[in-house]
Amino acid sequence: MPLALLALAIGAFGIGTTEFVIMGLLPEVAADFGVSIPTAGFLVTGYALGVVIGAPLMTVLGTKVSRKRMLMVLMGLFIVGNVLSAVAPVFGVMLAGRVVASLAHGAFFGIGSVVAADLVAPQKKAGAIAMMFTGLTVANVVGVPLGTFVGQSAGWRATFLIVAGLGVLGLLGVAKLVPEQPRPEGVRLRHEIAAFRNVQVLLAMAMTVLGFGGVFAAITYITPMMTEVTGFADSSVTWLLVLFGLGMVGGNLIGGKFADRALMPLLYVSLGALSLVLALFTLTAHNTVTAAITIVIIGALGFATVPPLQKRVLDQAAGAPTLASAVNIGAFNLGNALAAWLGGMVIAAGFGYTAPNWVGAALAASALALAVLAQILERRSPGTEQVVAASAPQAVAVLAGRREPHG
Repeated sequence: MPLALLALAIGAFGIGTTEFVIMGLLPEVAADFGVSIPTAGFLVTGYALGVVIGAPLMTVLGTKVSRKRMLMVLMGLFIVGNVLSAVAPVFGVMLAGRVVASLAHGAFFGIGSVVAADLVAPQKKAGAIAMMFTGLTVANVVGVPLGTFVGQSAGWRATFLIVAGLGVLGLLGVAKLVPEQPRPEGVRLRHEIAAFRNVQVLLAMAMTVLGFGGVFAAITYITPMMTEVTGFADSSVTWLLVLFGLGMVGGNLIGGKFADRALMPLLYVSLGALSLVLALFTLTAHNTVTAAITIVIIGALGFATVPPLQKRVLDQAAGAPTLASAVNIGAFNLGNALAAWLGGMVIAAGFGYTAPNWVGAALAASALALAVLAQILERRSPGTEQVVAASAPQAVAVLAGRREPHG
């Protein structure tokens, strides 16, 4: 794997840390600004919505520059947003800083996925994408717990300054290690938008929303579930999240390895198993040992879907993958927001803290059904293989920055 993937992974590590570390620092931030915990929760919601909006917006703005330069601009935005959050005098300024930082999130992973895939041979593309996303998964194992500890010990502002420092490292890494790739000729915004006319691209994104949403239906409410139902102490939640992060790392690497060999079978297995495990979590959550084991498995199965889903979007949007790739990253966050909302609804309805697990199981099962539908439609489409084979040289030429002669 090229060393340039390390630079992308460092950027992903910083982005993953800033996205999730706020959840462990909400009480400190709320107390500092004199706002309620629900109000402080807008720092989470605002970031997620910023990713959904920023992914296509920043990608469209980046169509006029090289991918390397756009990655550097995005890391610059990330740094500015986190510094603004760290020095914010009032809550509104910190919220603005969170939104600024979130604008870099979707486009960085979307453009970074395309760059990572272009750095390796065709049979290693999913592995390269997984390598970049390893930075995001490791952030949940190292960055988030460490950032929470620093924030609780030295103040939450110190955490965001450190995260901004990670952004500086990512920026320098991209500048030094990522090769300059000329902006592909012959690719225009209308070509990027045209990818969304492909029903397979839309189905892949819907799978992303529902499949990854299934994971966060349960994990969003893991603290009350583990403390009120399982019987863990409040201090144990951090280590349970570390276990979840370890599962994410393993699942991401496994997904990257097997997605290049058998993409759709991997989705069938991971989404089907995820649905089953989430349903069983309503039972295993009542025992400390089985609950901890289940959390690891949910993390592994959930992130085993990330490389194949991202690669499928890239494959189906061949020739104009950048915008579709970035929007798919926004789809992950849309799934998080949707699942958190649905999980909160069933809790508010009085079904208990384990009820979101059933929501998650239903979402994952729906994603599996869409995967089966996508495969059926692909097989029924007449001449699909011939069309793909005929268009492959042109797609390769566009990605390589050459213009094919017409006729």
